[in-house]
Formats: sequence, C-alpha cells, structure tokens
Amino acid sequence: MKSNPGALWEQSLSLIKGNVTEQQFNTWFKPIMLESFNEETQTLLVQVPSPFVYEYLEENFVDLLSKVLSHTFGKGVKLTYRIVTDMANHLTQVIPADPVPQIGHTLTRTRANQSPSVLDAAQPQPIDSQLNPHLTFSNFIEGDSNKLPRSVGLSIAEHPSKTSFNPMFIYGPSGCGKTHLINAIGVRTKELYPDKRVLYVSARLFQVQYTSAVLHNTTNDFINFYQTIDVLIVDDVQEWMTAEKTQVAFFHIFNHLFKNGKRIILASDRPPIDLKGMPDRLLTRFSCGLIAELEKPNVQLCIDILESKIKRDGLSIPSDVVRFIASTANGSVRDLEGVVNSLLAYSVVYNSNIDMRLAERVIKRAVKVDDHPLTIDDILDAVCTHYNVSSTAVAGRSRKREYVQPRQVSMYLAQKYTKMPSSRIGKLIGGRDHSTVIHSCSQVEERMRIDALFHDEITSIENSFKLKE
Repeated sequence: MKSNPGALWEQSLSLIKGNVTEQQFNTWFKPIMLESFNEETQTLLVQVPSPFVYEYLEENFVDLLSKVLSHTFGKGVKLTYRIVTDMANHLTQVIPADPVPQIGHTLTRTRANQSPSVLDAAQPQPIDSQLNPHLTFSNFIEGDSNKLPRSVGLSIAEHPSKTSFNPMFIYGPSGCGKTHLINAIGVRTKELYPDKRVLYVSARLFQVQYTSAVLHNTTNDFINFYQTIDVLIVDDVQEWMTAEKTQVAFFHIFNHLFKNGKRIILASDRPPIDLKGMPDRLLTRFSCGLIAELEKPNVQLCIDILESKIKRDGLSIPSDVVRFIASTANGSVRDLEGVVNSLLAYSVVYNSNIDMRLAERVIKRAVKVDDHPLTIDDILDAVCTHYNVSSTAVAGRSRKREYVQPRQVSMYLAQKYTKMPSSRIGKLIGGRDHSTVIHSCSQVEERMRIDALFHDEITSIENSFKLKE
C-alpha cells in the first residue's frame, strides 16, 4: 500500500533536517507547505511564503531537494512551487523548479559554471576597514527621528553574528545622518570584535572596483575578496540603479554573505521599493531584513546636536544663536556642522564674538534658506483652492473623482517640492502608504505627458503657491 503524499512529505522533511543545520531547516524548509501530489504526472506542488524563499531554495538547495524527493516520492518526480507574491491580496504564482542533473550524474565544474568561492583564495589578509573613527555612537545624538535605527544599529554592532535584522537597510534624505550611523555600527563592531573583517565602501567605489576588475580580468578575485568580509557596509546603494553588471556582482556577494551568516548593512536616500531599475531578486534581498527610515531631525534634535558639537569642540555660542541655527539649517546635520565650522572660522579671522549678527551672515552663505519653506499644508491649500474642494475631503477615504484627482496632484507636488520621503507624504495626506504616493505620482506624470490641458492646470497650481513664497 502506497503512503499518502502527506506522510511522504513528512519523511522528506525528516531527511532534509538531517542534512542541514537547524537554523537552515527552520528558515528555509519549515515554512514550505505541501499542496498536492499528482501520481499520473509525478508532479509535487508545494507553497513557499515569498519569491525570496523560492530563489534561495533554487540557488542553494535544489540538489538536496532533488535527491530527497526522488528517494521518497520516486525517481522522475517534478517539483513545482506556488509562490505567495502578495499576502494581503492572496496573490500567488506557480513556477516549476529548474531542472537538475539526475542522481548519479556529476556535472563537470569549470570556471565558467562554478560560483566563486572563498576556498579558491589565499588566507584572507588584514584589511583597512575604511571607517571614519570620528563617526561613533557617542556623538550620534538620539532623537525621535532616529531612535529605532540607532537602537537596532547598536544592537547589531554588539552582536554582529546574530542573524536578526539582516540585512539592515537604512534610508532617508541627504543630511539626516545615514553615513554617520552606518560608520558608527562599523566602528563599534571593530572595538568589540577586533578580529572581524569589517569594511565600509561607497556604492560608487564598489562600482569602480568592479569595472576595474572586469577590465583586468580579475573578477573572481574581486568577488572572492568581498566574500571574506564579516560585516559589509555599503553607502548610497541608489547609485546602482542603472548599473546592471554591478548589481549582478553584488547579488552573488550578497547571497554568499547572507548564506554564511555574515552581516550586511546598506544605506540609501530612498526605500528599496523606490530603487527604479534594480531587479526584483535584489530588491527582495534588500527588504528581507529590517528597513529603517532616518528622518531629518526636528529643531530640538538639531539643538541637541549643536550643543554636543559645541561642547566637544570647546566652543562658546549663545543659546539664542544655537536655536537660530537649528531652526534655519533645513534639518540637515551636515549643514549644522558646516555652519558651526564657518562661525568659528569667521570669529577667528575677524576677531569677533559669535553673536546673532555673525550667525545671520554665515547662514546666508552656508545654507540655502527659504524665507517661507513650502509645506504640505501650503500645497494642499493651493490644490484645494484650484479644485474648489476641502482639504478634509482630499485627505479622506472617498474614491470619487472630484477628490481622487486633487489627492493625486497634492502627492505629486509634495514629492516635487518638499524633501519628505514618500512614506511621510502618504501619512500627512490621509494616512496612505508610500506605494499609494508612488502610484499617484506616476498617474499624474503620465497624464501630464499626454494631456496638454492637464499639464497647464498643474503649472497654474504651481504658480499659485510659488507666488506666496
């Protein structure tokens, strides 16, 4: 009497469990659900929770799966995946597993078909981590805008071998402290674990190194080197949006590091979903750990940052000047530091005290200050006036055309004229998520491209709030 498919699947899981680590089994195999087995076609259908799990199984355990299933279900069994692509809307996709060599057949491994391995390289030599030792947690001041990323980053630095929150993807606008935070994680890790191979690299430098490796036919050496890193920190990954070959190289490096429990930390000026031009298989990897947003610091946090720098540098700046700088530096930590450095230089060169008059003089030269910075409310007022609707209706849940169009236009103009990320714009306009904002902007841009009257309409709205500046 033949065993039922459920019993055969449990037997398969038992065999798999004996051939992988407990962590690998719990992460990649335990979530798989048996759906059906067709004896006539010898087809086994299983469900996996995401495209990332499917890709990882196919890339790393396809041979093991083939051998186990052939043993339990019989030779010639065909594996098919049902992949959950949208949990909320119950959307799935059925994909057959890639064909693998029959058991007993050995694939000749050559440099052309063999993934680069650390075993091919010499014993890793000590490396320069490329970290800035001055960017530490001690001078990364905590506030509401950075509390979560800072706390998680410190935890990662203290326990880099744990697999939680891997990778950590940090995003936020320029000047919010991304580079400082990822450096601080690396510096703290090296302090606690001197033997760890920690490397900070900008996305642009990584791309230059890869291009050079291709030109000099040393691509394997390039990939082998990065596969020896214990904590890899990459800044400004949005630089890779049009670099397809660099994306492929990093994809293989990412897979190797992730599979071996190495730590990956990425920083960008936008969330993964907004990285246009990057393949889904890379974006799913960027998103499978923790995505943490760094917002621009508010005035109080800017004051705290300034006071910390002033104390650290032994300066003397009146409190009214500190508050003035904090309120006019556009929430940029980089601008804050630039203003303080400029104030110090001016006071030394001109032998003058640092007062409000000097601060105003420096601010005009060091920071682009808007007399009336454009806000979401300004944009909503202009849009609602143009369409003769209320801001309450636009921010509401109604899907009537007379409200949907002003809502989409408001989101488009907010993204164009403010420095807020899509997620923040969505929250301020009716509590929507960032995907709604992205969709709205695309709709408006597409219609402007083909509808001249609508394009003129948007221009008219823009002119109306520009006149108020």
